[in-house]
Amino acid sequence: MTDFQALLQPDQGQVAHSITVATKDGFEDWFKALPERARAVVLAAQFKGKAGEFVIIPGEAVDDWSVAIGAADAPSIWDLAGAVARLPEGTYRLSDGAPGQAALGWLLAHYRFDRYLPSAEPMSQRVLLTPEPVTIAETVRVAQATALVRDLVNTPAADMGPADLQSAAQSIAKAHGATLTITKGHDLSAGYPMIHAVGRAADKHHAPRLIEIEWGNPAHPRLAIIGKGISFDSGGLNIKPGGSMRLMKKDMGGAAHAIALTSLVMAARLPVRLHMLIAAAENAISGDAFRPGDILTSRKGLTVEIDNTDAEGRLVLADAITRAGDNNPELVIDFATLTGAARVALGPDLPAMFCNEHELARALSEASVNCHDPVWRLPLWSGYDDMLKSDVADIANSSESGMAGAITAALFLRKFVPEGAQWAHFDTFAWRSAAKPGRPKGGDALGLRAAYEVLKSRYPVV
Repeated sequence: MTDFQALLQPDQGQVAHSITVATKDGFEDWFKALPERARAVVLAAQFKGKAGEFVIIPGEAVDDWSVAIGAADAPSIWDLAGAVARLPEGTYRLSDGAPGQAALGWLLAHYRFDRYLPSAEPMSQRVLLTPEPVTIAETVRVAQATALVRDLVNTPAADMGPADLQSAAQSIAKAHGATLTITKGHDLSAGYPMIHAVGRAADKHHAPRLIEIEWGNPAHPRLAIIGKGISFDSGGLNIKPGGSMRLMKKDMGGAAHAIALTSLVMAARLPVRLHMLIAAAENAISGDAFRPGDILTSRKGLTVEIDNTDAEGRLVLADAITRAGDNNPELVIDFATLTGAARVALGPDLPAMFCNEHELARALSEASVNCHDPVWRLPLWSGYDDMLKSDVADIANSSESGMAGAITAALFLRKFVPEGAQWAHFDTFAWRSAAKPGRPKGGDALGLRAAYEVLKSRYPVV
């Protein structure tokens, strides 16, 4: 993983190149204050302070040069990220003070997934100085957590099966002195029958498992963080077409978010009793695969008629959510790459957020704006519960209608949320189909920082 710690350093007066962030609205005043020679360079570069523009302005000596970066009028976490790859290797400081949230964008612009490119040259390092050293550790932690999500999601399913998700969880548990518990294979059949049913077709080579981490003082408020860990989703017997299966290595994106958020909570030592649960399985095809029309009995005791084997993520999540409820958590947060319907409604950048409590939803929405990690709330519309009715079981796992797919999936999960617990469900894409500054094409954390900001506010360290 990139050494983010080395890329953000305290400003102690070191020699560094100056960076000015210029906006279109503020360009004229900035331009008029420049020396004549510098104005000539800016004019020649046709730099106008528009977002994405960039110019190096020479000084009097060979190594005496500065940089101007164009940015949107509203400050963004990504203001510096677009310039990082174009800057020469070296040390930099902002001309007008602390980088603030843009320091995270600076760090993440150095991210590369090169596990399968052993001959790739390492990216040149650009060090950013900050006059606020107290912010460095937290910024680095968030960058590391984001990179962890990206690495896990980018890794192909052959190297990121249920056992590999277990290894990732084991690493963070060991780092923070947490307790790791694994229930796998046939042992799931009694206590977690729906996780077992989804994963049993791949049991010989990629045994399903429930991965649990517990950490913190038992006297503190209980927090459950849950992730969907479908390491590859063929669709099961309702097999996906090839084009839809191509990116299904990312169907464990919810688990990646849960592992990363758990690492952040433990590293910040938030005063909670944390319970992380990853329902990990491969939705494969074999003679032992679960079938449309099967009726499964969930851990909660509710019977579930299988309408579609490609609606498997909600099944494994339901057993994990029920397990979390055994400890009476006050807050449950789950992440899942759950529905294509959420992407149709909101596109790739906006995770669909569902909450059973309005104040929690408001806090998450506000945090998402403040930390530039957008989410969008969709309704838990009880009127659509009828879409999940079954004639032969308590509930069906999906609707025969193509309408409101993200909502009906959330309504299915709601039936397993422990009574009295506040609950937030993120239906996230965990992927970027096109690169943006600081955000390369591939796996990405979407909703992670918003959730973390709320947890820090709700459970402050004193």
